[in-house]
Amino acid sequence: MEEIGVVREINGPKALVAVQKQSSCESCPGGKLCSSMGGNEGRIEALNNAHARVGDTVRVVLKPYTYLKGTLLVYGIPSLLLIIGAVIGKEYLAPLLGMDPDGASALGGFGLFALGFLLMRLFTRKFEAKKEYMPVIEEILNPEH
Repeated sequence: MEEIGVVREINGPKALVAVQKQSSCESCPGGKLCSSMGGNEGRIEALNNAHARVGDTVRVVLKPYTYLKGTLLVYGIPSLLLIIGAVIGKEYLAPLLGMDPDGASALGGFGLFALGFLLMRLFTRKFEAKKEYMPVIEEILNPEH
């Protein structure tokens, strides 16, 4: 993922970059690394490796590996747990609780689906703290200074 934006704020080794919101922003697993500022503007917290200053137009890059890993966490794990939970619910929970197999399947599926989102949240907090998973300002396109 690559974005062009303007540096709004510098916080130590990180910079807050305002970017034009894309249609893909709604489904992006960027979490707290990128958030909406209202309207058509979004903001990305990125490592300031290019030593950009406030007002500079910059190119921000998120490694494809990081993006794919985030997508897997946000969508893949909960979806897989939904399927596993449905099978466990139908095969084991229904006979154990004397429930209708379809109801037990739904209960097991949605239960593990919810657990998947909780686990995903714990993992994303851990990843957000690591610099190697953050977007990086790679280039200053139009310096203001």
